Amino acid sequence: MPHPIAIASEIVGSQRALAKRLGVTPAAVWQWMEDGRKVPIQHCPAIEKMTADSVTPVTRRDLRPDDWHLIWPELVEAQPVVSPPESANALPTASREAADA
Repeated sequence: MPHPIAIASEIVGSQRALAKRLGVTPAAVWQWMEDGRKVPIQHCPAIEKMTADSVTPVTRRDLRPDDWHLIWPELVEAQPVVSPPESANALPTASREAADA
């Protein structure tokens, strides 16, 4: 899977274009992607916003996978909770009737 910064760079045109839009050097963008440095917190919302309308948006969760929930707790609350149905292992009605026959 491509690095989220590579995806964001492609969406805005290039690493240089991303750097310019964020007000940082192209070297900083390269370091986030290639050198393993974390994307600074202050740039994550801007990257998320500039990629939001694309087919593959880059989220703050993508940019900071290890600590996004600590930085932006509101995202944890906004995360949809999917609970399994009560009878997830039960056979559908038609299958039960066939099994009883």
